[in-house]
Amino acid sequence: MTTGTQTRGFRFPMFQGVLPIDGSRLPGDIIAGLTLAALAIPETMGYTKIAGVPVILGLYTILIPITLFAIFGSSRHLVVGADSATAAILAAGLTGLAVRGSDEWVALCAVLTFMAAAFMFVARLIRLGFLADFLSRTVLVGFLTGVGVQVAIGQISGMLDLPGGGNGPLEKLSHDLQHLGGTNPYAAAVSFAVLAIILGGKKISEKIPGGLLAVVGAIVVSWAINLGAHMHTLGEVPSGLPTIGLPHVAWSWDLVQKLLPTAFACFIVILAQSAATSRAYAAKYSENADENVDMVGLGIANLGAGLSGTFMVNGSPTKTQMVDGAGGRSQISNITTAIVVLLVLLFLTRPLAFMPTAVLSAVVFLIGLEMIDIRGMRKIFAEARAEFWVALLTALTVVFVGVEQGIILAMALSLLDHVRHGYRGHNAVIVADTVEGWQTVPVTSPAQIQPGLLVYLFSHSAYYANAQQLADEVTKLATEARPGLSWLCIDMVAMGEIDFSAAATLRETAALLQKQGIRLVLVHTSGDVRAQLDRYGITATLGADAYFGSIRAVMEAHATATSATAAKA
Repeated sequence: MTTGTQTRGFRFPMFQGVLPIDGSRLPGDIIAGLTLAALAIPETMGYTKIAGVPVILGLYTILIPITLFAIFGSSRHLVVGADSATAAILAAGLTGLAVRGSDEWVALCAVLTFMAAAFMFVARLIRLGFLADFLSRTVLVGFLTGVGVQVAIGQISGMLDLPGGGNGPLEKLSHDLQHLGGTNPYAAAVSFAVLAIILGGKKISEKIPGGLLAVVGAIVVSWAINLGAHMHTLGEVPSGLPTIGLPHVAWSWDLVQKLLPTAFACFIVILAQSAATSRAYAAKYSENADENVDMVGLGIANLGAGLSGTFMVNGSPTKTQMVDGAGGRSQISNITTAIVVLLVLLFLTRPLAFMPTAVLSAVVFLIGLEMIDIRGMRKIFAEARAEFWVALLTALTVVFVGVEQGIILAMALSLLDHVRHGYRGHNAVIVADTVEGWQTVPVTSPAQIQPGLLVYLFSHSAYYANAQQLADEVTKLATEARPGLSWLCIDMVAMGEIDFSAAATLRETAALLQKQGIRLVLVHTSGDVRAQLDRYGITATLGADAYFGSIRAVMEAHATATSATAAKA
């Protein structure tokens, strides 16, 4: 169920991720929202260090933006928030333009956020949401598995309170192993306790919010026995609500040009990663998600982020898994999170100071493990071996190269996989059958549906990659037919489109058949394909009477033509 506001004929869908509300799932959604708030608050603070902005801005990313996406997005599962990839791109793009952490730096972050939002709106207008169609379920399994490995390895140093180091997952893992002797026993004990509480709670019942219990318990224990004296904690977090307004910068075209490459890079990551995550969870629950609507939701969310003075937000695989793992099944979870963050900003920033950073690392480590879909990979390996290697390559690219590169590769591999399966169709010849009327037989063992008439079924749209297959098979059928053909009919029921190259090949084939005394006719041609054939001059070549609506009509017309020819003879 969706609601919408009509404005001059253009429909703005709203609350697609909220409605209809399932009363039986409402408690689970609220608990998931509370869990997300407990876990996302300290996590987004970590992202502020990557982006080089004040800690409080991390909380702002899960206040207004998350609410706006819940209203205007279509996905019931996608959670928007600060993201490590976009934060890193943002910081790299601003280097040299302002002093890191300064007011000017923060203002430029907001400008970049506005620009990313503008790209999202433009993408919606030209309907770039179709890009997500090139993300198959196979590569989605590989993508999320790769993200899970990357996320889990990245949390080991935080769980053991080791000095972080290394760029990629393997370097980080190697660095951690080399420094295991420096493990902080307090951090290791806290991490182990958090893992035990979450895993133990799940073993007892999936409804137990183990993550929330672990976070609250860690804060209480840290306050009671002063864990801050032995390990890192979040420290003081300022309170207050964001000020709504435009960033204070010297607006100019020169500034926009300098920021354009960075904004576009962030836009690509937002579009691809959000679409990949949204698609993955829509597939998991057999739901529909409209990427074009989500682009509007993401654009409005980033517009809200810029107006509230914070940095850009993205569809987050990690946060989405947090909510999913806690039992959330709609955007009510995210609205709950926003309400909790509002209360925290107003009244509860002081308790957060006691949270050990190892708690967050342990929770995110488990989230990473849950994203590693070993069962899904095994199923693909057993049922579609070739597609398994595609999924594995996608996962390895995410782990060893990067999330954004993995997404781009996933889209390319999905497209190549589609082309590999589809560009050479499994074509056939239609023959008469005394029981069912007619049936198909392989092209390699052709038969005529009636003497002098052969019906060839082309099972794909015709374009440059398979046009030669069409020409070769038609020519061979005409040459080897016994008795000789007077008509050859192409059944175009499966042809949704024909491009310039295929049309040229079809004209040449028709001319070749004509030299052999064979007339080429077409059956089951859709309106769109007929218009294309008219435009390409195929109709002028074959004649307007070469089109038929059924095979029976072709057979009757051929029989009439054959009788007329015989009478003249």
